[in-house]
Amino acid sequence: MSWGTELWDQFDNLEKHTQWGIDILEKYIKFVKERTDIELSYAKQLRNLSKKYQPKKNSKEEEEYKYTACKAFLSTLNEMNDYAGQHEVISENMTSQITVDLMRYVQELKQERKSNFHDGRKAQQHIETCWKQLESSKRRFERDCKEADRAQQYFEKMDADINVTKADVEKARQQAQLRHQMAEDSKADYSSILQRFNQEQWEYYHTHIPNIFQKIQEMEERRIVRIGESMKTYAEVDRQVIPIIGKCLDGIVKAAESIDQKNDSQLVVEAYKSGFEPPGDIEFEDYTQPMKRTVSENSLSSSKEGKPELKFGGKSRGKLWPFIKKNKLVSLLTSPHQPPPPPPASASPSAVPNGPQSPKQQKEPLSHRFNEFMTSKPKIHCFRSLKRGLSLKLGATPEDFSNLPPEQRRKKLQQKVDDLNKEIQKETDQRDAITKMKDVYLKNPQMGDPASLDHKLAEVTQNIERLRLETQKFEAWLAEVEGRLPARSEQARRQSGMYDGQTHQTVTNCAQDRESPDGSYTEEQSQESELKVLATDFDDEFDDEEPLPAIGTCKALYTFEGQNEGTISVVEGETLSVIEEDKGDGWTRIRRNEDEEGYVPTSYVEVYLDKNAKGAKTYI
Repeated sequence: MSWGTELWDQFDNLEKHTQWGIDILEKYIKFVKERTDIELSYAKQLRNLSKKYQPKKNSKEEEEYKYTACKAFLSTLNEMNDYAGQHEVISENMTSQITVDLMRYVQELKQERKSNFHDGRKAQQHIETCWKQLESSKRRFERDCKEADRAQQYFEKMDADINVTKADVEKARQQAQLRHQMAEDSKADYSSILQRFNQEQWEYYHTHIPNIFQKIQEMEERRIVRIGESMKTYAEVDRQVIPIIGKCLDGIVKAAESIDQKNDSQLVVEAYKSGFEPPGDIEFEDYTQPMKRTVSENSLSSSKEGKPELKFGGKSRGKLWPFIKKNKLVSLLTSPHQPPPPPPASASPSAVPNGPQSPKQQKEPLSHRFNEFMTSKPKIHCFRSLKRGLSLKLGATPEDFSNLPPEQRRKKLQQKVDDLNKEIQKETDQRDAITKMKDVYLKNPQMGDPASLDHKLAEVTQNIERLRLETQKFEAWLAEVEGRLPARSEQARRQSGMYDGQTHQTVTNCAQDRESPDGSYTEEQSQESELKVLATDFDDEFDDEEPLPAIGTCKALYTFEGQNEGTISVVEGETLSVIEEDKGDGWTRIRRNEDEEGYVPTSYVEVYLDKNAKGAKTYI
């Protein structure tokens, strides 16, 4: 099968077909280029997705990645980053092995096609020229024959006429012979051109055109083979990265299998364990006999035996604390100390559970603290603990982390000791390096002055000594928390910065650690320790028995279950009185009727303050 013999008369169609073949090749190149762009865009989006969910450095989110599930998620993000890299490899290989190569081949193919069809057109023009020459000689031969025939007829006519002179007849005869000779010459020329044309035509249809068409056929077949090879390369480029992509997916599966739910549960215990004992039973309070309401002896005795104090949750309704008034100190001590929970995503009551965000730490009722303080001087709490609670509410953080529960305090102290030891090691290494440099200077004075290092050496030594003292201080507090020391000494208290200099008697031992109103734990004096504080010291602070006046109203936007002390439950749509607006901590103090009040998150209510109320600010 040959285009030269089968398609000898389809020059124009072959020209169109070969152009179509080049268009197909260019279309395939465009397809591959768009595929590489998609791969690059997909890889970029995968990398951005992986980067978006990476934990931020030095943030709380980074601390959450200690759990195995979070570690597995982090491994998944890293594997997806590698997965994106393989798509970039696909794009690069397709560009280098297919797109660039085919674009160069297309240019060569266009040049070759142009050359072949140029030769074909030259052959066509040559045969057309030969045909025109043949036609011209044929017409000339025909014309000369007609002229000779007319000249012969004229001679015969003149020769038959008796009236014509002999000279005229001779002239007619010579003209007839001349025309006859010209016809013979034209015949010979026509015969020669015809033979030459037939030869050229045979070569054109049996030699030139088949050769040119054969080259065009080979060119087209090479194009078809080339596009097939490119398609194979297209598949192989994808196939080459499949094993690596499989490893990425295997890595994700391995990370998922490494999740240990028991280990994560243990980490939760280590992160949030307080070390406190659960509260004991609530003693029955008999109201049948008129008597002054005091703290039950059972709760006090329980405190001496090492159990936590009797605590009441925020659900205890119907009882007014005896010190609910406009006093700022009481407001600070009784308000919740944890950030309020965010509002639920929807208005439904169950949109966001209140438990995890609400203040979790139980606090001793304020009435118990001050009734005990006023009526039972041998059993009163240290005033230092009350002062500590107030200072913590105002934002001061104790150096010994005494505001934290025992277990959390132990972890913080241990971390602080480890950090100090690392700093000591760093300073020690620096001191050793300076000492070695000083020895080198002593042996080789030309390298430097040894005395120039004395100031730096003294400074590093002083830093080491300071860090060691700090370490000893924190180790003493850590030993106390871990039970290696029976109690904190007076010196340790003074170092913590939380010791109250106004107390004249030194409290040597505390029966147990107990929570203060702000969620921290404080020390309760033993029955043998006595601290004489005049009740008049508190007269200026707790002399007003009148309840706080309402400064406006509010409407509950969501349902809030106040499960902790100081909070109050509200129902969506409920209207209540506002007695203290948000002080910047996210909580608003409200009242229901005359005997029930507490705090709710500011974001859970819509407040309408009375501009004429005393102490009210303009509500925006």
